[in-house]
Amino acid sequence: MSDYDYVIVGGGSAGAAIASRLTEDPGVTVCLLEAGPTDVDDPAILQLERWMELLESGYDWDFPIEPQENGNSFLRQARAKVLGGCSSHNSCIAFWAPPEDLDCWEREHGCTGWGADSVYRLYTKLETNDAPGELHGRNGPVQIMTVPPNDPCGVAMLDACAAIGIPRAEFNTGRIVVNGANFFQINSRADGVRSSSSVSYLHPILDRPNLTIRTGAWAKKIVIDENLRAVAVDYVDNPFGRATRVGANREVIVSAGAIESPKLLMLSGIGPADHLRENEIEVLADSPGVGAHLQDHPEGVIGFETTRPMVRSSTQWWEAGVFTTIEDGLQRPDLMMHYGSVPFDMHTLRQGYPTAEDTFCLTPNVTHARSRGTVRLRSCDYRDKPRVDPRYFTDPEGHDMRVMIAGLRKAREIAGAEPLAQWVRRELYPGPDAQSDAELADYIRLTHNTVYHPVGTVRMGALDDPMSPLDPQLRVKGIDNLRVADASVFPEHTTVNPNLTVMLVGERCAELLTESR
Repeated sequence: MSDYDYVIVGGGSAGAAIASRLTEDPGVTVCLLEAGPTDVDDPAILQLERWMELLESGYDWDFPIEPQENGNSFLRQARAKVLGGCSSHNSCIAFWAPPEDLDCWEREHGCTGWGADSVYRLYTKLETNDAPGELHGRNGPVQIMTVPPNDPCGVAMLDACAAIGIPRAEFNTGRIVVNGANFFQINSRADGVRSSSSVSYLHPILDRPNLTIRTGAWAKKIVIDENLRAVAVDYVDNPFGRATRVGANREVIVSAGAIESPKLLMLSGIGPADHLRENEIEVLADSPGVGAHLQDHPEGVIGFETTRPMVRSSTQWWEAGVFTTIEDGLQRPDLMMHYGSVPFDMHTLRQGYPTAEDTFCLTPNVTHARSRGTVRLRSCDYRDKPRVDPRYFTDPEGHDMRVMIAGLRKAREIAGAEPLAQWVRRELYPGPDAQSDAELADYIRLTHNTVYHPVGTVRMGALDDPMSPLDPQLRVKGIDNLRVADASVFPEHTTVNPNLTVMLVGERCAELLTESR
């Protein structure tokens, strides 16, 4: 077939969900285009404990970032190039967004129909969860398990948190955890296979006759006719740039992620008019919000050599999380930490900080960073990586750096409390000599990472908001039969790891498409 009802660009966290749900109707045909390879029978992808091997690998778009005026310019923005997207590539920390996050989308950003009362049900629909509680789903495609307390250092970390006033708390209960810590829930099967969107939504239906999946198919351009309707996608599956066209009789859905989705829209003539003209691209829809509003969770790291061996087996090596507040009176936590049972020296070693074989790390991150970045084209050549400029720690009030510095101090407090203190031989980085705010800020600028959570670059919003390229039905303003569904549509970041919410976006997009038929 060369024509389908729907063409989906990107087989990642949202795209896989959309393809699966749409093709539940045998009368609907779908072509799913994925630039990367399949994950089927590939243990490097499927075995969750191997996820850190995938960073900067052949499964990674591995986007460099533009030189940062106030952050770590060595940082790479890992984005998956494989079926399942980042749910096949990053760790699998499974969080429902707090209801307050989704209510904020609706109340403050004009995203009608996206409040918790409207869409929270989709978390239940997509999951099969081993945790107790009436809210949890038992029949959804995504298998979610609670990490067992098999890491004694991790248990000591949680006990230390409780000792300083951060008690154990249950995650994913429908209530926000403002001050609490515990082992994560993860989207993983009991046998260690990640429950990615590909494993969950696509593997069971690979033989579905109305679904065509084309891997190694790199989208080059959305074809838009003279009536400003999206009618096809040109993609390349060869080394010579020769394009194949696949038609969409109903709609094209772009689900290529927070970096590739704005890039594809701009290459297709949808974006900031001046920028498109600079790159000799015909302007079909002047949409200044395309590629704007890039948000992320910047992440610091503090590492400790231990007095005894660390675990040598794990579900995914990053198994516990801590939430708390730096500012008083907040309804949502402004600080989150991940606990890792492995050395995490990918940005500290090059700066001369020591490392060790047996190490645990705490990685404070800013849950609602106020810095905003951009994604821009490097040229009109689809093969060129875009210019990704997160502009870390550039918010005028200094909020992001203030939270990060406080996060390092809180991590030291946790590490100094019993029983975790018994595990600490020495602080490796930043080390005991870094004490002042200025010293810690210098360390953060040199060594911070990202939690690999870029969002917001094709945000949805009110119909009359010129900086929101999408309406609340995920439709691209100014172009018919074209929607976007992935992390780029977030009008504001989630307080927590966003992957399950990206799957929720896919579930909701499939509903919207079905309702519009």
